[in-house]
Amino acid sequence: MLKDKLINKTAIVGVIGLGYVGLPLAVEKAKAGFTVIGFDIQKERVDKVNRGENYIGDVVSEDLEKLVKDGKLSATVDYDMIKQCDVVTICVPTPLDEYKQPDLTYVVNTAKEIALRLHRDMLVVLESTTYPGTTEEVVKPILESSGLRCEEDFYLAFSPERVDPGNLLYKTKNTPKVVGGVGKKSSELARLLYESVLEAPVFVVSSAKAAEMTKILENTFRIVNIALANEMAIISEKMGINIWEVIEAASTKPFGFMPFYPGPGVGGHCIPIDPFYLTYKARQYDYHTRLIELAGEINDSMPEYVVNRVMKLLNQRKKCLNGAHVLLVGIAYKGDVDDVRESPALKVLKLLEEEQAQVVAVDPYVESFKWKGSERKTEQLTVELARWADIAIITTAHRKRIDYRILVENCSLIFDTKNVLKSFKLSGPNIVVL
Repeated sequence: MLKDKLINKTAIVGVIGLGYVGLPLAVEKAKAGFTVIGFDIQKERVDKVNRGENYIGDVVSEDLEKLVKDGKLSATVDYDMIKQCDVVTICVPTPLDEYKQPDLTYVVNTAKEIALRLHRDMLVVLESTTYPGTTEEVVKPILESSGLRCEEDFYLAFSPERVDPGNLLYKTKNTPKVVGGVGKKSSELARLLYESVLEAPVFVVSSAKAAEMTKILENTFRIVNIALANEMAIISEKMGINIWEVIEAASTKPFGFMPFYPGPGVGGHCIPIDPFYLTYKARQYDYHTRLIELAGEINDSMPEYVVNRVMKLLNQRKKCLNGAHVLLVGIAYKGDVDDVRESPALKVLKLLEEEQAQVVAVDPYVESFKWKGSERKTEQLTVELARWADIAIITTAHRKRIDYRILVENCSLIFDTKNVLKSFKLSGPNIVVL
């Protein structure tokens, strides 16, 4: 029985999608003693895993190399290998389309591939963030098209990923997990799976829908509070108040306050996307999620606010943005990671170039990024580049691999949208903070 296989760790576990969520999860499951097969449609990723080559910052390279060498972890593009798996975890992208509507193409296609190879006593767990109801309303019918019945022949659950790239304290292994099954048997098996892998507690909710809503709440909480911080920053600048000082002061309150910080916008695979899954679903219940949509509007407007501030700063020095030399420091959406998904820096770059600025991007974590249909390379920060710039805009709070003293000592004007220079105790009349 599957329960026994999970307890004694003889179950073969499949992880579909070897990206920022899937690969760390696959590694932890293999480290726990399970034999793990990773699936991905990108052959380059599969080949790297099979060579023991790491490409995800939150994975310890030595762990990956050893697991592959010991035969505990392998990867493939052959979905027929799903037939060998007792457990399959789905960790595929769930983006929004241009109209902020959920795009479940990857989830649907993956579910269809599993359905073709589904067998009795198999557990399927969806980890990809989505709207409440997806597991039961979308994935379950596809799997049952195989002729097998959920809770009788196979088991299905949702467990939201909680990956925070670059977080030095909380990784996959020690982050508490939430699980919710389509039925009691599914919930129990999902709980056993994650308790066998993680050092953190596993919290079981009453349904897959409740687990899906948990993830949406977590990131809606963040998008709303970041929007509040951004709006406070805008009004504080108009009033001549330093918002960073205000947040620091408010943070001294030991209850009822949690600090969130302004910036050029929000990015990544969660915050700018997940809350809009709920907005989409709420329309089916004739409810308009006004607060979420307003928060999204505020955060989406921040790149334009940043560029408008840059215009004013240059105008004060009798310079025009059209033709100005602009150094964009940071392309990744978050400090000390190489992930550019939904990065606000890219939106700032687009707006700057629309104003005919000459922009050079610097990012020690991102060698190149897709731009207007091709690959665009970043540059190394040098004294010459800092002196070339009419203004440098810090759009990502990298704290490693970059020497900000080069900027402060050689660039005539710096607009720090992340207040990162303060953490290095760097100051000067050439620095303006968001």
